[in-house]
Amino acid sequence: MKLPALIGDDMVVQRARPVPVWGQSEPAESISVALGGHEARTVADADGRWKVELEPMEAGGPYELTIRSARETVTVRNVAVGDIWVCSGQSNMAWKLALTANGAEEVLQTDRPMIRLFRAANTVAGRPQEDVAGHWAVSSPAAVNEGEGFSAVGYLFGRDLHETVGVPIGLIHSAWGGTPVEAWMPRKAFEPDPDLQALVAQWDAAVGDAASRLDDYLAKLDQWRALARKAESEGRPMPAPPLLEDPRLSHWRAAGLYNAMIAPLTRIPICGAIWYQGESNVDRADQYARAFPAMIRHWRSAWGEDEFPFLFVQLPNFGTPGGAADAWAYLREAQLKALDLPNTGMAVAIDVGDPYDVHPQNKQPVAARLALAAKRTAYGLDVVASGPIYESMSVEGGGIRLRFRHVDGGLVPRDGEPLKGFVIAGEDRRFIPAQAEIEGDTVLARSAEVPKPVAVRYGWADCPICNLCNGAGLPASPFRTDGWPRKQSGAK
Repeated sequence: MKLPALIGDDMVVQRARPVPVWGQSEPAESISVALGGHEARTVADADGRWKVELEPMEAGGPYELTIRSARETVTVRNVAVGDIWVCSGQSNMAWKLALTANGAEEVLQTDRPMIRLFRAANTVAGRPQEDVAGHWAVSSPAAVNEGEGFSAVGYLFGRDLHETVGVPIGLIHSAWGGTPVEAWMPRKAFEPDPDLQALVAQWDAAVGDAASRLDDYLAKLDQWRALARKAESEGRPMPAPPLLEDPRLSHWRAAGLYNAMIAPLTRIPICGAIWYQGESNVDRADQYARAFPAMIRHWRSAWGEDEFPFLFVQLPNFGTPGGAADAWAYLREAQLKALDLPNTGMAVAIDVGDPYDVHPQNKQPVAARLALAAKRTAYGLDVVASGPIYESMSVEGGGIRLRFRHVDGGLVPRDGEPLKGFVIAGEDRRFIPAQAEIEGDTVLARSAEVPKPVAVRYGWADCPICNLCNGAGLPASPFRTDGWPRKQSGAK
């Protein structure tokens, strides 16, 4: 009897959904599966594959999952029924708990038997896979530190939900540092967009050329061996060996991580997904604005759930504080646009980044804001889950009035000081600092140097100095009211 990695001791199954159980045995073998008083039977096909679905269950456990054939009985122990969340993205999602602020103390508090952890192995594949290496573990200091460590954002998010909702939480860490969004997209997601299709075509061409690359590498390796022997015999330093660059193994390969690390997960129901990624696409914000929503839609389609909660982190502040560089601002805008999809939520992190470290250690606020979004979207709790989001503007005399959604508790400056981070421009498209004041649930921005304003931007820099929040203390997302192309906008 062979079972996939997702079915094993300490696993979580999604509550209130049919429970799939599948595996492989001898062809035509009768299989019975039982869990928590529910039972199903089937017969393996000609290849020995079988699958059943058990009746949906309420949260609880632990249970034993029993799988029987005529030849053997397999028992999967300590099964919990609760909510499963997939935690994906690049290095800031993969960042382990021990390396966060107060990491050592956080790790010591991870003995939580109803939080279960599964870490998918970092793998690349050319086609969607049915299984991924990994195993379930009960949350503990040993479990969160195993291997490369478990996602800090994922664990802290799950802990918050477990304490609030009170059901078992299963967290699946499927993240890889330094990866672009296209690696996490199924091939179907590229098809409607010629620009995205070009990405796949480039990788297909590179993969098709892999054999010649290998031949070239072997030739260079033979040359290096001769040079190395000669250098050693003459007592000189040895040259560096050639590197094998096989595009088939690249973690940037279009669809490569989806195939290996997401597709196998789509065989089980989940409650939702959280996502922290974007740094590797900063130089392609326009493309990201199309790719990211396409990825979300196709993940949902692959799971067969059109609107499961998909929650993501907007890139934090990074770079020279108050500097003019704005590539990260455009990527944040691309992320902001994904909120147009239903049942999405965004954790704004513009106030909790580290200007000098692309991996900010303060993951607790990020996880807490993702959890707020989950409580509202997945659990229907009446919580404030977002900071102010720009909605509309109108020109009033010599100023521009800005209106927002999510102004719960009113608009406030985070530090009690005057508002910071607003710039204003006229028809010349030259932005200069604006005086901004809160008036009710709006902000009025103006400057004596711009008598006829047409556009306002807020927090529009890689590492802006900005401080607009709502009464719940959640920061406003950076935004711009214009749609001017990047090359046509100026700064002063």
